[in-house]
Amino acid sequence: MGLTLLATTHRVAPGLLTWKAWETLRSAARVRVRGGHPLLPYLREAGIVPREVAAPDAAGLVAAARREDVVWVAAPEGEEALMREIGTLVVGDPLDVEVLHGSYDLPGARLLDLVTVMDTLRRECPWDRKQTHVTLVPYLLEEAYEVLDSVESGDLGALREELGDVLMQVAFHSVVAAERTDETAFTIDDVAAGIVDKLVRRHPHVFGDVTVSGADEVNANWEQIKAAERAEKSGEDASALDGVPMGQPALSLAAQLQRRAERIGAPAGLAPEGAAGGVPTAEAELGARLFALVREARERGLDPEAELRAASRVFRDRVRAWERRQRGD
Repeated sequence: MGLTLLATTHRVAPGLLTWKAWETLRSAARVRVRGGHPLLPYLREAGIVPREVAAPDAAGLVAAARREDVVWVAAPEGEEALMREIGTLVVGDPLDVEVLHGSYDLPGARLLDLVTVMDTLRRECPWDRKQTHVTLVPYLLEEAYEVLDSVESGDLGALREELGDVLMQVAFHSVVAAERTDETAFTIDDVAAGIVDKLVRRHPHVFGDVTVSGADEVNANWEQIKAAERAEKSGEDASALDGVPMGQPALSLAAQLQRRAERIGAPAGLAPEGAAGGVPTAEAELGARLFALVREARERGLDPEAELRAASRVFRDRVRAWERRQRGD
């Protein structure tokens, strides 16, 4: 005699149980389950007739398990309170109690919870309900910069939370897009499928029969594949600069444009020389000097955006130290 608590996960389709779980269910003298449990139809289909109850009764389960083998099919979200109560009841009068996991989460399973939560928020939260792709963009940029800040500051403990905030933005945009009824509609599964296809396509040395000698050749192949993709999208008007986001910070924009131009052998003389429309101005000259500094940084193997941020952090720390001295701290 004994009591088995059968645990399942709602992140796996009901009915997909381990062989041991089905064997335990079929051999038990008594199976009890909440009414409406998602596993109920599959139990009946397997010829198992459980006793349905409105709520679990720890004392009743323990008493029954002292007479015969009993299986309690736990709620998919868990039964922590019930397990604690059963534990209290059997401390003074031992009983064979086993927790049997009938299904397990796969890696990435918690992403299903994110989809569910975002769907609920979109329906039931007034603020979430009124958001659009346009109104959400500032939050996506803000969250991305917070990821950058946590990495640059070495705060890897905060990185998990910041990445979660970025992931939430992806889910949010997807749930907004899924509401459309025209050809622009897509779901988060479409987003995932798109990036999976792209990664497989751009890694023929992993998913295909291409052989590479090292990381440099991987990068060269990646660029060739991207160029072919751009040509397929744009036809004769395809440019190496297609896809460069012009809204990004100016230093990183200049660096990305320079990298793309160098890859196709564009001459360095195309860089601005301090004249806008043929008329030299102080503003154009300053812009040209900044553009040249970006090139200098790249030639030295440095990221101009990161270097300016590093200098800005030093300045921030020095200003804060000066403020403390002024206060006499």
